[in-house]
Amino acid sequence: MNTKSLVNAAVLNSTTAGRKGFADRLFTHWFSRLVYAQIWEDPRADLDALQLKPGATILTISSGGCNALAYLSAEPAAVHAVDLNGAHLAMLEIKKQAIKHLPDYDAVLQFLGDANQPDNLKRYQRHIRPHLDDNANEFWESRALNGKPRYHYFSENAYQHGLLGRFIGIAHWLVKRLGGDLQKIANAKNLKEQELLFNTYVAPIFEHKLVRFLANQPIALYSLGIPPSQFAALKRDVENGAHQGMHALFKERMRHLACDFPLQENCFAQQAFARRYDIHQQTALPMYLQQRYFDTLKKNIERVHAHHISLTTFLAKQPTASMDAYLFLDAQDWMDNAQITELWQEVTRTAAPGAKVVFRTGGSESPLEHQLPADLLAAWHTDVAHNRQLYATDRSAIYGGMHLYTKI
Repeated sequence: MNTKSLVNAAVLNSTTAGRKGFADRLFTHWFSRLVYAQIWEDPRADLDALQLKPGATILTISSGGCNALAYLSAEPAAVHAVDLNGAHLAMLEIKKQAIKHLPDYDAVLQFLGDANQPDNLKRYQRHIRPHLDDNANEFWESRALNGKPRYHYFSENAYQHGLLGRFIGIAHWLVKRLGGDLQKIANAKNLKEQELLFNTYVAPIFEHKLVRFLANQPIALYSLGIPPSQFAALKRDVENGAHQGMHALFKERMRHLACDFPLQENCFAQQAFARRYDIHQQTALPMYLQQRYFDTLKKNIERVHAHHISLTTFLAKQPTASMDAYLFLDAQDWMDNAQITELWQEVTRTAAPGAKVVFRTGGSESPLEHQLPADLLAAWHTDVAHNRQLYATDRSAIYGGMHLYTKI
């Protein structure tokens, strides 16, 4: 199946009707292209939650590919990266081949970290292009809207491309027009300055009438990868009194990103506020680009396997008790009861003893407690208080919850 068919099958379900039906179809059209040039779930928090032993078999959604590569630091036997979106698998493939075939760490850092060097075109042509699989080659050699082949992204601030990258650019432009400045936060030298700059240049913007209006429009958030069903979960958090309006919910998440972690240790804040990675500070880089992990990643790079397929279809082909870890990002926010049940039937069948599942949710609550049949839920343990602690460590800060379930 192609990307559009896979995304349609995931999003269009029993809840697709009426006004939501139109919104679902519009979202599938929007999501059937490159959305994430980098991933927005924190692999450090994932690995802390999973406590993997060497030799584990991992299933993850690929998205921008950063996390699938970061998990190699845990010495797994295999990382299976699945995605409905072929553009995301092409992003994973170019990162994988860059790590494997560029001559040294510095070249990888220039290509994937800075991603804004003219010499990156030569690096791609000499070292990466010959090794891409057919689908990735077709994606990177095809032309973007500016008429250039897409591999030029890596000489033009690669992470400012994709729907989310462009959304962040538009947000910077809009905030400036409304009297604020997101980029000011990138100048902070410590947590105290981060809080001061946030309160001065960002927080007041959320009270503007235009921002309050946009915060209530699902279509305005499609480029964040938020489908109508996930938007509904956010609204439930607001209606339950967690926040005084959608604008307040988004303000709190932006505050969490801007103020709760040192900027010098947060690659997500670097992209959100500076619109680039700081390649001069190792701790400000994504895990997979930090030099201390480079040799391990390069040694294990062939243990990453990409699959253009849904989670449930992939798992249906796997042996019983063969998987040790599952990372579902926020995919379950898209699913209706039947889809979640079908997925967890396969998760429960394929889970090895003690296997763990980590996922995020747009709202604060896990959907499993209300949507999963009791017999399936009984096979798994979760600790709500521990989940809240995990959520507090996720530096990307864009979700409402992080959840860990362990096979009993």
